[in-house]
Amino acid sequence: MSRVYDLVIAGGGAAGLTAAVYAVRSGLDFLLVDSSASMGSQIAQTDEVDNYTGIDSITGIELVQRFYDHANKLNAPMKNDTIKKITKQNELFSVECEGQTLLAKSVIFCAGAGHRKLGIKGENEFTGRGVGYCAVCDGFFYRNKTVVVVGGGNTAVTEAIYLSKICKKVYLVHRRDTLRAERALTKKLESADNIEILYSSELAQICGGNSVSSVILKNGKELECQGVFIAVGIVPRSEAIKDIADTDEYGFVLASESGKTSCKGLFAAGDVRTKSLRQIITACSDGANCIDSVNRFLNEGAQK
Repeated sequence: MSRVYDLVIAGGGAAGLTAAVYAVRSGLDFLLVDSSASMGSQIAQTDEVDNYTGIDSITGIELVQRFYDHANKLNAPMKNDTIKKITKQNELFSVECEGQTLLAKSVIFCAGAGHRKLGIKGENEFTGRGVGYCAVCDGFFYRNKTVVVVGGGNTAVTEAIYLSKICKKVYLVHRRDTLRAERALTKKLESADNIEILYSSELAQICGGNSVSSVILKNGKELECQGVFIAVGIVPRSEAIKDIADTDEYGFVLASESGKTSCKGLFAAGDVRTKSLRQIITACSDGANCIDSVNRFLNEGAQK
């Protein structure tokens, strides 16, 4: 008979690694599965984290390395594989991976979210040739050049600030008349003398030959640039559980602070679930809360 885990943790970001730490402490027979060998999800793409309690400043990759090292030191079992689909039958979850299929009594789904696209002409054509979604990953290619950042939230503003340190000029294009980013970030943005904010503006097209050479705004204005970084939100990676769990209109998994979803025994944590604040620290909180919920769920089953 195939091994049946108490728990499978689907995702190795802040929520998943925190859940792994708490799962070890709870004595659960579990396995964490993540498609990235280094774990960490989007945290590793963050240049600076300055709002994680107890650590005034740290790079994203350093912080996730601490998360991973903590879980690894506790001998938390982790597997590098891609989860394709999760189903439930006869009270057990079947977690279909590329390498094998796992069986579990419960699942914490924390697959995170990906970058939302603009869907304009030139975006797909120039992806990797001037269009990017992570300034920390690709910003060094644009040293002393002109770039455009699209968006008005924390991510877009953070990207613009980071790029202002290495680029000659940064345009921040935002469709609204005010930024949605936290005030502490907007102050840093406004203090940079090489950032120009274009309010009430939207991109209509990205132009170029072998690589990006300019963008055209919907008002007809053309901006010469060599790079475009798009930060207009995220899309939840909830495809694997769409058949067993309820989601909202955007695809985020409907779950309470306890992590409970519409499917008994399935819990959601981190950016993939419905929540008002998506931060590293709230993802960690989700991971801890979900282990508490898993323990309660398994104990209820044992008492039947």
